[in-house]
Order: sequence, then structure tokens, then C-alpha cells
Amino acid sequence: MAKDKKKDVAEEEVIEQAEVTEETPSKEEELLKQLEEKNDQLMRMAAEYDNFRKRSQREKEALYAECKASVINALLPVADNFDRIFANPDGTLEDYKKGVEMTFKQFSEVFKSLGIESFGEVGEEFDPNIHNAVMHTEDDSVGENVITTVIVKGYKLGDKIIRPAMVAVAN
Repeated sequence: MAKDKKKDVAEEEVIEQAEVTEETPSKEEELLKQLEEKNDQLMRMAAEYDNFRKRSQREKEALYAECKASVINALLPVADNFDRIFANPDGTLEDYKKGVEMTFKQFSEVFKSLGIESFGEVGEEFDPNIHNAVMHTEDDSVGENVITTVIVKGYKLGDKIIRPAMVAVAN
């Protein structure tokens, strides 16, 4: 009987150890579980980033279209005035000239309201950062590197050059 009792106790210990082993995962299983969790987190983060990137691109495109529409909306009254000028078949040359002058003034005001400034005037010092010299002239009445002729005005928005001025410069 003592042998049976010892045998029973030994069997119970083996069963308890097996239960403990089944209940507590091994170090390897624990590491695999952590790896799966980190992999899942990484996949979610990658998906979130991809969604963020796509959303940012859509917002950028929408903002671009909105800005473009805003500028066009500011220019529409100028286009309307040109339509009125050319729709008047009974106008005299003086009427057309006056209409074009008024429309050009309105166009200049629209540029000013948008923060666009023109530059490149005769007599200014030539600056290669904002001017594009397309011709050189020999003129002793002005100094060296002075703009003698403006072929195309330059335009800037704040510090950003939209288009450099095309000018002739004295040597």
C-alpha cells in the first residue's frame, strides 16, 4: 500500500507538472506572441500612414483646385469687361481705347489684391536674380548695368518670382 501511495503521489506530481506546463506558455511561445503583436502594430501603422498619405494628396489637390478657382473668380470681371468692349459694334476708336484702359486698370487692381507686383522698369539697376538680360545696348547716357528697355515685365508674389523681367541692359 505504501508503494501504491507513493505511486499515486508521483502520478499526481507528473499530472500537476503537465498542467502547469500547459497553462504557462514557454518562453518561445511568449516571444512568438509578442512578435505577432508587434507585427500587427506595424501593419496597422503602415496602413494608417498610407491612408494619411492618400488623404493628404486629396487635400492638396482640392486646395490647388480651390486656389485656381479663386484666382479665376478674381479675373472674371476683367474678362466680362473685355466682352463688353468687343460686344459694342457702334463704339468709336476712342471708346475702345478708353474701355481697354479701364479694363487694364481693373486688371492691375486684381493683381494688386492678389499680392502680385510687377517689376523691371527702365532706369533700374540690373539684378540677374530677378531680371533676364536678353539684349545689351551701348548707351553712354546711362550707367553700366542699367535697364534701358523692358521687353517683358516681371512679376512676383511676395518674395517668389513668378516670371523674371526680360530686359535690355546697357554695357
